[in-house]
Amino acid sequence: MESDQQKGVIRMTTTVQKWGNSLAVRIPSHVAEKLDLEQGSQMEWHVENQALKLVPKKKKPTLEELLSKVTPENRHAEIDFGAEGNELI
Repeated sequence: MESDQQKGVIRMTTTVQKWGNSLAVRIPSHVAEKLDLEQGSQMEWHVENQALKLVPKKKKPTLEELLSKVTPENRHAEIDFGAEGNELI
């Protein structure tokens, strides 16, 4: 595997290898760390004009992860929607 790093771009040459009945390409650990990939991470494939592009699929945050980012500084004040009653249906 060869690599060429410049301005945050990583270019590599690697070998496609047989893995069961399929073919596989290994992702080096330093690239996996940079992309925050781990075993089980999902990837999207884009095949276009004889080129293959693999893009890490964004993981949807859980409610707990979203709520953990709420702080007193980024909470909004109570909103007044007017008097209760006489709502139109």
